Amino acid sequence: MFQLATEIPAAILARTLGIHTDVAVAWQRLSAGDWANYAAEVSRRSRKAPAP
Repeated sequence: MFQLATEIPAAILARTLGIHTDVAVAWQRLSAGDWANYAAEVSRRSRKAPAP
């Protein structure tokens, strides 16, 4: 769970696992996760995708 908390935003983690957002935020803080890295990765992926 802590690995996920380092890789995705707390809101998505909470929704995916069916837990309260506060719990996901706490896991993220404990695991020193930074969801900005996730957002940056998604942004890079979307730029690489071919146009439809």
